[in-house]
Amino acid sequence: MDTIENKVAKSGLITLDLEELKPNWNIVGFDMKDVLWQGIALKEKDFREFVKTNDWSAFESKSVFIFSSVDAIIPTWAFMLLSASLSQYCETVVVGEKEDLELVLWRKLIDTLQPKDYVDQRVIVKGCSDEAIPETIYFELSTKLIPVVKTLMFGEPCSTVPIYKKNSPK
Repeated sequence: MDTIENKVAKSGLITLDLEELKPNWNIVGFDMKDVLWQGIALKEKDFREFVKTNDWSAFESKSVFIFSSVDAIIPTWAFMLLSASLSQYCETVVVGEKEDLELVLWRKLIDTLQPKDYVDQRVIVKGCSDEAIPETIYFELSTKLIPVVKTLMFGEPCSTVPIYKKNSPK
């Protein structure tokens, strides 16, 4: 009787699946419209009092994006003041949209990868995922891996697209 052999498992390929590596990010937004006077302007005294007295513990261990859903002029210092309070509780805080925060979180994830774990390895970056991963994250991952890997491929073990192959010494 013939045994089924898993050639992919024996190949020494390392499959890097970003979706599998991604932790469960607890993302929340903070809308500046809620602290604007009549929804149009920021009153410094009222805003400072809000920042000072608000219970920021509700943001404990969360990643927060600060945005404004209304068209208002909000001074830069207001975002800085808010960030100073939020950052004492949050995992990550950014000014911008949810996508901006997700990009920062993806970059943090890429930063945790240790290049030494991939030295002279044949690496496949998994391409199919249920979640939309920004293309720039794949670019940044390849930039991190190319200096150390033997080969870098994209796709699935059964069907890869070659990205990089280290030149053999002559």
